[in-house]
Amino acid sequence: MSEQPRCPWAESPKDPALRELYVRYHDEEWGQEVKDGAALYERFCLEAFQAGLSWITILRKREAFRAAFRGFDPAVVASFAEPDVARLMGDAGIVRSRPKILAAIKAAALVLDIGEDGFAELLWSFAPEPRPRPVRPGDVPAQTPESAALAKELRRRGFSFCGPTTCYAMMQAVGMVDDHLVSCWAAQRGRIVPQLSTN
Repeated sequence: MSEQPRCPWAESPKDPALRELYVRYHDEEWGQEVKDGAALYERFCLEAFQAGLSWITILRKREAFRAAFRGFDPAVVASFAEPDVARLMGDAGIVRSRPKILAAIKAAALVLDIGEDGFAELLWSFAPEPRPRPVRPGDVPAQTPESAALAKELRRRGFSFCGPTTCYAMMQAVGMVDDHLVSCWAAQRGRIVPQLSTN
């Protein structure tokens, strides 16, 4: 694990194993563009499961989630029935919330209705224009007009656990916005945008 400068949240866990997990996620995934529909479905579900919890909880359980939800293949998850719900509710490796499990299954069916490519196009249609890169953690918003609009549209289509804050976290995760701080090494690999004033 390199000592190059990062966004502070990536190095916040005191436990070395958790810190390594966070750093790897920050360095390799967060803010990188994801445009594959099935991959976006997985990220959408994980952010929904995170609602009310810490992201490290979800990150630690990510592989268990992938196994439990059969790789987050929308076609497979959409076919889940009550026995699958019971199986998931008994799986200690994931977040055992029946409403969130049912929401993930319904979301899979909705993704199939839209089409995986259509789902990706829908999400990315709400991506904002590049804006000045944040200088301090406090410059990073919890939600934006775009995330609020995306949340409203998703709810209109039948998705749930997709409020403006959850949608913004997903937008950050899949590169619809790039909130790496100016001082973060990962900012150098992303798009070139004007910096916020430090005044």
